[in-house]
Amino acid sequence: MRAAVYNGMLDVEVVELETPTCGPGDVLLRNLYSSVCGSDVSAYFHGPRAHRVNPGSEFGHEMVSEVVAKGAEVTGLEVGDRVYPYPVLAAGDSSRAGTLGGFSEYLLVPDCEVGKQVYLVDERITSKEAALIEPFTVATHAARRAGPQKGETAIVLGAGTIGIGAAIALTHFGCAKVMVVDLSGFRLEKAAELGFETCNPSEEDLAAKAVEVFGEARALKGTTADVDIFIEATGVDALIGTYQDMGKIFSRMVVVGVHHESVPVNLSTLAYAHQSLIGSGGYFPEDVDTVMEVMAGKEFDIESIVTHEFPQSEIVQAIRTAADVGEALNVMIKY
Repeated sequence: MRAAVYNGMLDVEVVELETPTCGPGDVLLRNLYSSVCGSDVSAYFHGPRAHRVNPGSEFGHEMVSEVVAKGAEVTGLEVGDRVYPYPVLAAGDSSRAGTLGGFSEYLLVPDCEVGKQVYLVDERITSKEAALIEPFTVATHAARRAGPQKGETAIVLGAGTIGIGAAIALTHFGCAKVMVVDLSGFRLEKAAELGFETCNPSEEDLAAKAVEVFGEARALKGTTADVDIFIEATGVDALIGTYQDMGKIFSRMVVVGVHHESVPVNLSTLAYAHQSLIGSGGYFPEDVDTVMEVMAGKEFDIESIVTHEFPQSEIVQAIRTAADVGEALNVMIKY
């Protein structure tokens, strides 16, 4: 089989590896689509860092696959079924969550159980949509961590796949109005097409735009925008301070963006404004169920955020394209 191997910073190659074979409890999957994650982009340009993308390994972990062979002991799956491989468990090794093999033609799932290592994909969900299940579970878990209540309002900082996925999840959970914030006009156009309010802080004042969209509420030092929830989906350190400056009393921020350094927090503001800073990393099975429900419901044109497709042989160009936030949003490998 052909497989993309990550060798280190600026070094990815497609090589020929032996195609795995099934044991009695195993399933062999053929990848259909694989999405390029921000962690893949970061590992390519900056090195492995904290992304679990290790030199010398197959990589890619956001995919939808088809069952092409199964062991005699496997139940609940048939050859031809489409499945979402759950990255934490699919390889039988949680340390491989970021190096699952989404950029390889085939993936072996040992000791496979439906609803554990793999999830059947609803026939109403297209394969292109299904390749977004993994990043959307990250986004949905972040939205869930915010504890959204019906009628609340939210700002999502970041219009990448995770940010847009979080905005969709917040709406699904009952938020009445969501604004997506980014410096990329291209990505904000995609968010606007999905029905979200948008703001580009390089062109307009975020605090003023938020008051215009959401109205006013009480803050520690006067008034601010009436926003209940903030989702930080960029990894930009300064946005923690932006939240503390903007956040109304009893507001909360969920941090799902990856921050590589320690970030200062004003604990006095946190205490007296009753603000909450909440961490969110990864996902759980309930998030997979929610994402499947949202995708099958067709309330949003989720495929519209996929802006580019490449063959496996052009994996490096796919990663480089995904890094261009002014011209790309989600980038996929199509097999």
